[in-house]
Amino acid sequence: MKILFLHRNFPAQFRHLAIQLAKNPKNEVVFLTNRKDSPDIPGITKVLYGLHREVRQETHHYLRFTEESILHGQGALRTALNLRRKGFIPDVIIGHSWGPVSFMKEVFPESKIIAHIEWFYNVQNSDIDFISQPQIDTRAKTRYKNSHLLVDLYTCDKAITPTKWQLQQIPQEFHGKTSVIHEGIDTEFFKPDENAVFSCNNREFTRQDQVITYATRGMEPYRGFPQFMEAVSKIQKRRPNCHVIIAGDDRICYGAKLPEGQTFKKLMLEKYNYDMERLHFVGSLPYGQYLKLLQVSSAHVYLTYPFVLSWSLLEAMSCECLVLASSTQPVLEVIQDEYNGMLFDFFKSAEIAEKIDFLLENKESMKHLRINARKAIVENYNLKTMLHRQIELINSLLPSTQKA
Repeated sequence: MKILFLHRNFPAQFRHLAIQLAKNPKNEVVFLTNRKDSPDIPGITKVLYGLHREVRQETHHYLRFTEESILHGQGALRTALNLRRKGFIPDVIIGHSWGPVSFMKEVFPESKIIAHIEWFYNVQNSDIDFISQPQIDTRAKTRYKNSHLLVDLYTCDKAITPTKWQLQQIPQEFHGKTSVIHEGIDTEFFKPDENAVFSCNNREFTRQDQVITYATRGMEPYRGFPQFMEAVSKIQKRRPNCHVIIAGDDRICYGAKLPEGQTFKKLMLEKYNYDMERLHFVGSLPYGQYLKLLQVSSAHVYLTYPFVLSWSLLEAMSCECLVLASSTQPVLEVIQDEYNGMLFDFFKSAEIAEKIDFLLENKESMKHLRINARKAIVENYNLKTMLHRQIELINSLLPSTQKA
């Protein structure tokens, strides 16, 4: 079988699925991407596409996101035409709905398309109105951010989205063709280790230390970084022996950007007082070190707007972390309060500090939260099961002679 993956980045959400399909010598796996610095993966042919121009400043601001998606779609289309001329015609196309997949039916009308719908934008009961009611200009702009998603939902043969919460954002009329299948968590890799050691800043941490962990792609409001940092300033006063370790980059991945030269890390460090000897920023970590960090965690804190659920929460639970998370919709799909984690009000940093203090004071009696956290991931999100379901979805579109 011939499979074509499409994503601006590589391999992103399709890492495990692409690798699994590439293991079968009967399959030919090609990955079309715009990410030039991405690593090579054995068995997968990586093909780059480019953009012939950037989004123009004079483009109406409602349409800049749409124009960017179209430019990625055009770049992918041109490269896909070249693939077809060379004889590569995929049986199945699996594409992330962020531009590249939108025009694939024009190149490969005979191919089946599975569109990965990560986030459909809504102006009510979602990230847009979580902090405050958006202005009408923001609401109008948000409507048009869905234009390429609607094209993909209409065009694809099947759609896939990772969680029930994310499905709820998609218009009801497309639910019939949309399957809820998470990318999967490698529970054989993300597992507890009582003897783990994490090193940073010339110091080693173990499970015997008081270690508060926080992991994020970007230090930003969407992932509650300001609220967490306010809580840190409070908990450091209460717990003189605790250390806080923050993994992630000082950048904004989601939401509005700050003025040039400003970051939320800088703002929070200026706003509150910290003991910097016990506050460690370790940047983005290789998977091996990131695993060790989760394994030594005494309490892992996760916050999010009503938005895409982070892999980091599920990975922490898989490692039997004591998880303390914001009581927002995507989290409620995974965590039951005081059963496999503890919940708090996103906006109440004092409550975060109080519950961290409680968890650190009662580590031994909270073991059931750790055990139930991992159990939830093994039963509902483990990689082997998710890969099986994804491959089942692919096979449902193909005749028996072409199944993966």
